[in-house]
Amino acid sequence: MRKLLCGALALIVIAALGGYGFWTLQRPEGHYLSDLRIELALNQGEPGARGNLLGVEPLLFPGDYQNLTRLQRKLSAYLQQARDQGLINPRTVVVLPEHIGTWLWARGEKPMLYQVTHRREAWQWLELSNPVRYGLAMLQATGEDRRADAHLRMKADQMAADYQQVFGELAKAFGVTLVAGSIILPAPYVEDGVLRAGRGPLFNSSVVFAADGSLLGQPQRQRYPDSELRRFVEPGQMQPQQILDTPAGRLAVLLGSDSWYADNYRQLHAQSVELIANPAFLAGADRWQGPWRGNRHQPAAQALPLQRGAVSEAQAWQHLTQAAGGGTASISVFMRGQFWEQAASGQGFINQAGQQRIAPAHPGARLLNVWL
Repeated sequence: MRKLLCGALALIVIAALGGYGFWTLQRPEGHYLSDLRIELALNQGEPGARGNLLGVEPLLFPGDYQNLTRLQRKLSAYLQQARDQGLINPRTVVVLPEHIGTWLWARGEKPMLYQVTHRREAWQWLELSNPVRYGLAMLQATGEDRRADAHLRMKADQMAADYQQVFGELAKAFGVTLVAGSIILPAPYVEDGVLRAGRGPLFNSSVVFAADGSLLGQPQRQRYPDSELRRFVEPGQMQPQQILDTPAGRLAVLLGSDSWYADNYRQLHAQSVELIANPAFLAGADRWQGPWRGNRHQPAAQALPLQRGAVSEAQAWQHLTQAAGGGTASISVFMRGQFWEQAASGQGFINQAGQQRIAPAHPGARLLNVWL
């Protein structure tokens, strides 16, 4: 009898595990309606021979990341509307916001992950649907927030390939230089024209694509990660600032809060930079008008000319990026939309010839353009 009970129990366990394993492989997709409209919020200067910096502030939600076709269709629709308005030419440099690639960790998951209202619930579905990958990633995770590290590390190879596919194809389809916001990957690098995830700590990095879809330079790592990222993202201060030659001029990327630090601008000016792209992300629906939180975990932040809480986020970003200088054109673009309970805020702006232009508030997706 005992052998019979043990055998029956073993069959039940095997059946349960088999059923769970089969369930984890299922990824059904439903219908999804997306708003493809985008507003030209700011258009500075007149068309000329040098080209333009074109910022795209997309309105994105978790469902946009369920498959690559959805994401690519939405971004293509935005760029097509820009082309229809005469804002795209062979010398155009398109700039997308920070973390537009990071959310690729949500690609190809179960419908419930996109339907829940809180990010922690989405994490639970991610872990339940990928038990082996998550477990192995936890063994390699580092930093204070090992769970967040594992979520990104477990799908890093897939994310790197998806990122190159989506944004490389966009750059090629529209014949533009594309600053593809950023993506968090473990020790990313470019080898033989392919973006690869390494096996080291996580870095928040930006990649630039040429008009033929190829990669320009190496991933530019964020040098001073903000307080929200520092628990699982390493600073990239050991990597020098890159200057990339583009049809519009010598381009550099200052990722997120890296645009606050005067030392970064000094390094770029010493290399005769002409264009600065600043992809940014700000979490919190009312954060833009709220008190500036600074970056108290970065020693370099002590030298910033503003005090935490003394000004708003908007005032701090706009003041600190003016260090770009009169001879350099810079553009700051922010993510829009909502990822579970976390809304994104921020209003893009442009610095050129010592003057700053701020895009007016608008609830939807926005284009910001400056002619060089």
